[in-house]
Amino acid sequence: MPEHQCDVLVVGSGAAGLSCALAAAEIGRSVTIMTREGIDDSSTDLAQGGLAAVWGKDDSFSLHLDDTLAAGAGLCHRDNVDDLVHHAPGALRHLMGLGAHFDTGADGEPDLHLEGGHHARRVLHAECDRSGHEVHQCLSAQLEGTGITVLTGTRLIDLIIGPNGDVCGVTALSDGNAVMIPARCVVLATGGIGALWSTTSNPSVCTGDGMAAALRAGLTIRNPEFMQFHPTVLFLPGNEGRSPLISEAVRGEGAVLLDVNGRRIMTGVHPLADLAPRDIVSAAEHEAMIATGSDHVLLDATGFGEDMWRHRFPTILTSCREHGIDPCTEPIPVAPGAHYHCGGIAAGMDGRTSVPGLLTVGEAACTGVHGANRLASNSLTEALIAGERSGRRSTSPTGPLSPTSHVPEQLRHRRWLPGEHLESVQAIMDRDVFISRNATGLQRALRDLHRMTPTEGLEDATLTATNAALVATTLAIAALWRTESRGAHRRSDHPGQNPSFQLHTDLRLVGGRPTVITRSQERSIA
Repeated sequence: MPEHQCDVLVVGSGAAGLSCALAAAEIGRSVTIMTREGIDDSSTDLAQGGLAAVWGKDDSFSLHLDDTLAAGAGLCHRDNVDDLVHHAPGALRHLMGLGAHFDTGADGEPDLHLEGGHHARRVLHAECDRSGHEVHQCLSAQLEGTGITVLTGTRLIDLIIGPNGDVCGVTALSDGNAVMIPARCVVLATGGIGALWSTTSNPSVCTGDGMAAALRAGLTIRNPEFMQFHPTVLFLPGNEGRSPLISEAVRGEGAVLLDVNGRRIMTGVHPLADLAPRDIVSAAEHEAMIATGSDHVLLDATGFGEDMWRHRFPTILTSCREHGIDPCTEPIPVAPGAHYHCGGIAAGMDGRTSVPGLLTVGEAACTGVHGANRLASNSLTEALIAGERSGRRSTSPTGPLSPTSHVPEQLRHRRWLPGEHLESVQAIMDRDVFISRNATGLQRALRDLHRMTPTEGLEDATLTATNAALVATTLAIAALWRTESRGAHRRSDHPGQNPSFQLHTDLRLVGGRPTVITRSQERSIA
């Protein structure tokens, strides 16, 4: 890769990263987007669900706030949630002004959907079930003419922290070579960690690169144990890696979950039944799978009819039929799959972190908006708001940038895990750090992760395995420390919610090992 430097380096090309890059370029920064694969390889482009915002007359900011706080199970940052719900309509109008098209009803107004945890129809969709694709296409189309440079196939290794404690660039893997990219401001928009499990709705690039780099740079990781498992990932026997998602909006239109014996799973479990928050639905499914000895449950939407499927959920209909399932005439086999990480690098709604010049946005960040469990369709909305703000906040100090001619010496001699250990990490996470956890399993997971033997040689596969193992260890340590069940974190040996744990789990690397440093409650938590 030729020598490169910039004012603002955005690592990641989802909704948050693109929003940030566009806003930074608009205020005159020289901006580079660095993305691990292609610019479309992000969770944003795959998102079926929509964007939540108060829009209808029967809705209100206070109701959206309450729904988000309820889903977050006591760990939301209330002020940031209030910020989100009040600015969500404006963020969506701005996106529409850029050319994004959302589905409308006969009156020309947005066709609002109902999703799990919401008490009002407030979710805007595009092309029925291709909302993320519309958002991504709209934002990426704005890049033309901005002067923004896009480096594809360029992967984050580490952050470079200067002698004054501020960020001054990154090391990256490009064409098999480690290179330095100086920048006056770095924005981590690297997405989630779903690929740490064998069944996920995430693309394969979601192995925690941003979190691993942040840990190695001394930043705080907040609430990593809160991994949201989507209740309805299409179950494909023998499949590993990303599986098609069956949007929550299908249940919003009346589909119900059944165990393999045809019994309604959510009856009597929650007042919202099949539209309960995702952590509750996934946990109920998991219990049903254990009770029946099955590896999946069923989503029955046979009452929709062919026309409704074609007009409301055409992408899902096509995906199911491609795998030999006709949802018009038979229930869809589904299972919980790793979906959205509610934890991440501790950051504000404008992306600020504890390191000057380093911002974090999107799923890589933990702003406190999602708490212990994300309310459906809040994430793309948050990405737009936080991304735009971080771009406008990006600073451009004067003075020369560091040279790019050499890579830090310690990088050359670091030990890396062999690439095949990624499958070992996934097997450990499937076994011991899934929906239901306990001390015995978590301790076993940590022992197995610690026993992995490193080797020499930095390449794409070894970087993936090394980052995955570090992030998995961080999550398991946090899950072992939190001896309660709250939101997306479930402990079978501590089934109740413990008021003394209404606080964030903050971790940093201490002596090379992720260590919990949390000791006090923050007043800003809901």
